Amino acid sequence: MTDAAATRRDGETAEQQAHILAQALPFLRRYAGATVVVKYGGHAMGDSRLAQTFGADIALLKQVGVNPVVVHGGGPQINDMLKRLAITSTFVDGLRVTDAAMVEVVEMVLAGTVNKQVAGLINGAGALAVGICGKDGGLIRARRLQRTVRDPDSNIERALDLGFVGEPEQVDVRVIHALTGAGLIPVIAPVGVGADGATYNINADTVAGAVAGALQATRLLMLTDVPGVLGPDGALIPEMTVATAQAAIAGGVITGGMIPKVENCIDAVQRGVKGAVILDGRQPHACLLELFIEGGLGTLIRG
Repeated sequence: MTDAAATRRDGETAEQQAHILAQALPFLRRYAGATVVVKYGGHAMGDSRLAQTFGADIALLKQVGVNPVVVHGGGPQINDMLKRLAITSTFVDGLRVTDAAMVEVVEMVLAGTVNKQVAGLINGAGALAVGICGKDGGLIRARRLQRTVRDPDSNIERALDLGFVGEPEQVDVRVIHALTGAGLIPVIAPVGVGADGATYNINADTVAGAVAGALQATRLLMLTDVPGVLGPDGALIPEMTVATAQAAIAGGVITGGMIPKVENCIDAVQRGVKGAVILDGRQPHACLLELFIEGGLGTLIRG
C-alpha cells in the first residue's frame, strides 16, 4: 500500500469515527447525569473478552457523565464452588433451595470473589468502582420468599420451603447515593439481610429491578443471553408498553424464563423507572449500543 493510499484510508476511518461521535452526541446529552442500572450476568460474565469490554463500557459511561450502578449475578460461579465442596443443590422454579450452610457459600462467592472481580474489571478500565452487597449500609432489607405448588392429583396447594431465598422488602439507597456522589460506581452483589439479621440469597434480576425502582433510574438494562423479547414469528419486539407486555405474558407470547425477566422490568417501570430494556449481553458494547444509537438494541418496556 502506498503512503497516499494509507493516508486516504486513515482519513476515511477518521471521518467514520467522527460521524459515529456526531450521531451519539444527542444521546450523550440525553443521559448526562442520568442513573442507569445494569444487571450483569449470563454468558457475558463467563467470556473473558466480553467481560473486559463490559468493564470498559461501564467506565466510559461514568466518564461521559452517566451514573451507572451495576448489579451482578453469579450462578455458574456458585455451582462451581458447591461442586468443589461436594454440596448438592436443587432448584424450584429456577430458584436455588438454600439452607444455612449453602447461604454461607452463596455469600462468599457473590459478595466476595465475583463482586470484586466485576469491580476490578471497571477499575482496570480507568474508573473507580466499589463492590458492595445488599447487607452493606442496610441497602437491601429482605424477607423470605414464599412459593406454593399445586399437587396435580389432589389439586391442593402447599407451601415450599426454599430456605434462605429472599426478595427485597425495602431498598435504602443512601449508600448508593454516597458512592455515586463521590464519583464512584457501585457494584452490588444480590445478597440481602432480614429483619432478624439472617442472610438471604436473592435473584439478581429482582435486585436490579428493585434498586432501579428505588433510584427512579432513567434506564434499567437487563443483560441476558437472548436478543430481547421475541414475537411469535421469532423477530425481536423493539418496544412494549407495560400493558402490551402483560398481555403477551397472558397470551403465551412470552414464556419460560423470559416471564420473570419481563415481570421484573414491569415492576421497575411501575416503581418509576423511565424504561427497562432486555438485551443481549453477548453483543460486544451492548450497553453503549442500547443507550447511544437510534432505536437501541433490545426490547424497551415503558409505561
